[in-house]
Amino acid sequence: MAPLEILGLAASAAAAGAINAVAGGGTLVTFPTLLLFGTRPLVANATSTIALFLGTAGGVFGYRRKMAAIRPWLARFVPVSVLGGFAGGWLLIHTSDQTFTKLVPFLILFATLLFLGQGALRRLGGAREGAAIAPSAGAVWAAVVFQLAVSVYGGYFGAGIGILMLASLGLIGLTDIHEMNALKTVLASLINLVATGVFVVKGLIDWPRAGVMTVGAVAGYFLGSHFAQRIPQKRVRQFVTGIGFVLSAVTFYQAFLK
Repeated sequence: MAPLEILGLAASAAAAGAINAVAGGGTLVTFPTLLLFGTRPLVANATSTIALFLGTAGGVFGYRRKMAAIRPWLARFVPVSVLGGFAGGWLLIHTSDQTFTKLVPFLILFATLLFLGQGALRRLGGAREGAAIAPSAGAVWAAVVFQLAVSVYGGYFGAGIGILMLASLGLIGLTDIHEMNALKTVLASLINLVATGVFVVKGLIDWPRAGVMTVGAVAGYFLGSHFAQRIPQKRVRQFVTGIGFVLSAVTFYQAFLK
C-alpha cells in the first residue's frame, strides 16, 4: 500500500470509530474509502466490518464505568444480537443487496425520527421527561424482536445500526444516553463479531487493509466514547439526531440518485 492509502484508510477508520461510539454510521465512511482505493465491494464490506469490530475494544473500554448499569439488559439482547449477526453475514454472501440497499435509507430515517420523538412518545405514555420508566413485558419483547431485525441488518451491512438501537432503547425506558451508548457499543461489537466469522471462513477479508484500519478504529472508538461522556446528554442527543439525518440523506442518494 502507498503511504497515501495507509493514511486514508487509518483516518477513515478513526473517524468511523468515533462516529460509531457516539451514534452509528461509521460504515458509510470506511466502506466508500475502501472502494476508492480499489477494493471489491463485497471484500470492502467484510474488511470494514472486521476493522470496526476490532476497534470496538476501544469503545467498550471507554464506556467501562457504565457496564454495571447495563448488565441486566445484556442478558435480553445478546442472544438475538449473535443470532441476527450470523444470519446477516450469511445473507450477505448468498443474496443480492439491491433490494435491501433501497430499504436502508427508509430504515435509518424512521429510526432517527423515532429517536427524535422519544420524549413526546414517552410523555404520551405518562412518563416525565428525563425519568426512567419500567417497560412492560410486551415492550421488552418488542424491543428484543426489533434488535433481532437490527442485528440481521448489521451483519449484512450495518450502517446506522447505532441509531436504530438507540431509538429502540429510548422507547423502552432508558434515559441515560451514555448508558444507552455503552449498551449499543457492546451489542454492535457482538453483531460484527459473528458476521466477521462468516467473512473470515469465506476468505473475504483484505488483511493488510484491515490491519491498518483497525489501528485507526481503536483510537477513534476510544476517543469518541471517552469525550462523549463529558458532553451534556442533550448535546449528544442532538449529535445523534444530526448523524441520523445525514445518514438518511447519503443513503437516499446512494440508493436512488447515484
